[in-house]
Amino acid sequence: MVDDLSTHNMMETMITVEEALHLINQQVLPLTPVQIDLKDAVGLIIAEDIFADLSIPAFPQSSMDGYAFAFEEGVTTYSIVGEVAAGNHHLLTIEKGAAVRIFTGAAVPSGADTVLMQEKAQVASGQLVVLDEKLKLGDNVRSIGAEIQKESVALIKGTLLTPAAIGFLAGIGVSKVIVYPKPKVGILVTGNELQKPGSPLTYGQVYESNSYTLIAALHQLQLNQIKVLYAPDDLEQLTNRLNELLVDCDMVLITGGVSVGDYDFTLASFEECNVHPIFHKIKQKPGKPLLFGTKEAQLVFGLPGNPASVLTCFYEYVLPAIGLLMHVNCSLKQVAAPINHDFKKTIGLTQFLKAVYNGVDVTVQTGQESFKLSSYTKANCLAIFPEQCSQVFAGDIITIHLLPHFN
Repeated sequence: MVDDLSTHNMMETMITVEEALHLINQQVLPLTPVQIDLKDAVGLIIAEDIFADLSIPAFPQSSMDGYAFAFEEGVTTYSIVGEVAAGNHHLLTIEKGAAVRIFTGAAVPSGADTVLMQEKAQVASGQLVVLDEKLKLGDNVRSIGAEIQKESVALIKGTLLTPAAIGFLAGIGVSKVIVYPKPKVGILVTGNELQKPGSPLTYGQVYESNSYTLIAALHQLQLNQIKVLYAPDDLEQLTNRLNELLVDCDMVLITGGVSVGDYDFTLASFEECNVHPIFHKIKQKPGKPLLFGTKEAQLVFGLPGNPASVLTCFYEYVLPAIGLLMHVNCSLKQVAAPINHDFKKTIGLTQFLKAVYNGVDVTVQTGQESFKLSSYTKANCLAIFPEQCSQVFAGDIITIHLLPHFN
């Protein structure tokens, strides 16, 4: 954790992008693990090692349709004495020289050790003739524990539960798992000028879009425990709404009110709600006034009010923090690629610019103003231009962050 002196220094001066990410990494701890149904666990991380309660398969099992018998070198004819289907509960025993018809997944009878695939079999008058000259002892039989042995580790702590991992666990009898849960997220929208879409605008009003953007971005991460509240530019009401969200949310995202104007009360609301500010203002564009704080393990981000700034700050800072809470990497994928045109910028701020990557090179878009989301709809990445960069030329390699739907 950051000590009070360090925090005070961070609040007094603008910090770099790297410092901001480092401070977030220092402050965020994974959520307390919970037990949930296996079917609901896709995309989550296992919080403890999982062991197999039994060997799988628990019996010698046929891997295909065919005939089972005790293999004897040079013997090519067997007497068919029965049939075993998958799920047959009775253990059948056969003698040497005998064979049974068997199906994929069925238990190989006691006394049998080999299965001949049906395409290599000839059957007439109850007799089996082996046509497979390459057949050898043990062919087409899954031995006990071929998938996993009893008491061995099935999946280690920290494993991502993919569809394959969930299917594997179900296949060894696991129905519940201990995982790092998905966070509960609160969104607090501030501003006197905001009107909900679908309602008529009066003079001086604008439509509120930030909650729609953030909800959509959270849904894309399969986060669905979201609570949205609204507050005017009033410290008391903002404080009440923030306290309400802090009752049960792991993370709160406030949009607007993070600058230093007469109607910007977000930082003051931190103090009223006992949220400890970690940093305020980053040497970046857009999103310079980003505010971040904690209340014990809860995280609070004060995002700018401009729509493009909100989304950029979400991708660059909130997304990694969500990953830390869930013990999984959620950060945007980073790629190095050539820019296809010259570009100039002012030294002093890192810039995150909406851009298009075609798999070969990168084009920085027009319409970079922080209020413009229309250009964001055409972007598939953010082009990163470091603080001390002043110019790049066509063909220079730059860093880009692929937006989630293009990863």
